[in-house]
Amino acid sequence: MTRSTTSQTMAIGHMLQVSGRVILSLPFAYAGTVILLIAAYFMRPALLSPFLLLLIARQAAPLGVAVLGQSLCMRVLSIDLSIGGVVVGVSYILTSGLLPFPDPVLLLIAIVFGIAVGLLNAFFITRLRASSVMVTLAVTLIITGIAVAFSQLRSPGDAPQILRDLVRIKIGIVPLALLIWVALLIPIALFLRKSVFGRYIDAIGANPRAAWVSGIPYVRVVTVVHVMSSLFAVLSGFLLIGFVGVGSMDLGRDLALNSLAAVILGGVTFGQGKGGVFGPTVAALMLTFSFNLLTSLGLGEPAKLMMQGLVIGVAAAAYSVQRKT
Repeated sequence: MTRSTTSQTMAIGHMLQVSGRVILSLPFAYAGTVILLIAAYFMRPALLSPFLLLLIARQAAPLGVAVLGQSLCMRVLSIDLSIGGVVVGVSYILTSGLLPFPDPVLLLIAIVFGIAVGLLNAFFITRLRASSVMVTLAVTLIITGIAVAFSQLRSPGDAPQILRDLVRIKIGIVPLALLIWVALLIPIALFLRKSVFGRYIDAIGANPRAAWVSGIPYVRVVTVVHVMSSLFAVLSGFLLIGFVGVGSMDLGRDLALNSLAAVILGGVTFGQGKGGVFGPTVAALMLTFSFNLLTSLGLGEPAKLMMQGLVIGVAAAAYSVQRKT
């Protein structure tokens, strides 16, 4: 073997090693998405058509929007399980007719409701030092209970026409709901990377006590993060209600757990934002694509529940591995 051939072989080997390290350093969501696309290519190639991929991406938009808020919470060592409750509350506000106001006013009331939930969560978490898991779970149970109680008197009805139109409109071949998701995703990514607030989030996630001592406004940052998470949940609720067309007490039932799994699979864990904003986004697309693949194979709700359980288990394992590395 000549010297040049040996050098080329060593160079190729080095490139493969570097490529392997890069691939292994990526969040699981990227590899999982590739695996699903390969599986679909052999089992249901029709799912890979541009038209269906855009529809699936549009379907993933509510989860993707909720994931933005959940990832922010986890980066400051918190969690938001009230997302599902917020969606149920928004659904009832907008569709029950209990509040005799025009649709734009109802949308504004829903936004104020989301802000109030975020402030309530943040108050208990920051001021009373309560567990974010317990607080946000309690809040979602209370909101859902109140909505169900009121629904016995006045059941949910049709979604506002403005929301139904919102999810049907396309710009060219691209659904408007998908463009809204992207319009949120890119500014949030840039804001977290470039702003002082983003650095505050990273500092709190790395060491909350040190951040507090150094003068970083811990309470203010965590409060803003939880308010943002609730507002993203409200917007996610708008999209879901528009897709379904009617209000429901089951709307957004799995959103909190799916968003939590997507965030972890996307490389964001408690206090660590390694996956950035795009890792969880890919995970949201991966989860939605997997559910569509199962449906296309004739596997219904039981398979979806098993898939959700498997995904949450994989997410927990990924979180454990990431903590050790």
